[in-house]
Amino acid sequence: MATTKDALTGDPLVGAHFKVDVSGKASGFFTEVSGIGSETQVIEHKITLETQGTGLIRKVPGLLKWNDITLKRGITANMDFYDWRKLVEQGKIDDARVSVTITMLSQDYQPIAEWTLDAAWPSKITGPSIKADANEIGIEELTIVHEGITRTM
Repeated sequence: MATTKDALTGDPLVGAHFKVDVSGKASGFFTEVSGIGSETQVIEHKITLETQGTGLIRKVPGLLKWNDITLKRGITANMDFYDWRKLVEQGKIDDARVSVTITMLSQDYQPIAEWTLDAAWPSKITGPSIKADANEIGIEELTIVHEGITRTM
C-alpha cells in the first residue's frame, strides 16, 4: 500500500488483480478492467464581443457521460455473471440494476483502490474465442453500464 498521498514523492499504485462484487448477485476476480471514468461533453457557444466586434467561441460543459466498464478474465465454471446477464435478457432490468464494487488488488491481494458503480447492469457478455491448435486461456468479457461512479479508496 502507498505510504503517502503526495504524487511527487509516493509510488504509483500497481494493481495485479481486480475483485468485482455485484451486490450479492455475483463476485469474481478479473485480470483486466477498462473504462473506469467519466466525460463531460463540450458545447461550443459562439458569441460576439460588442465592444470589439470580434467573434469568440466559449466552451461550456454539456451532458455528463459515464464510461462503460469492460472486465476480462480467463473463463471459469462460475456462472454468476451469466446469471446476472440473464436477468437483462429476460427483461428484468430492475432486478439486474444494482451497486457494483470494483477493488484493485496488489500482488499480495491487498485492496489498494476501489470504485463503486451506481445502478449498474451487464449490457454484454461474451465467451472465449478458442482455436483447437492454440495454447491460450479462453477469455470471457463482461461489459457493465451504470449511472455513476465513485472512487471510495
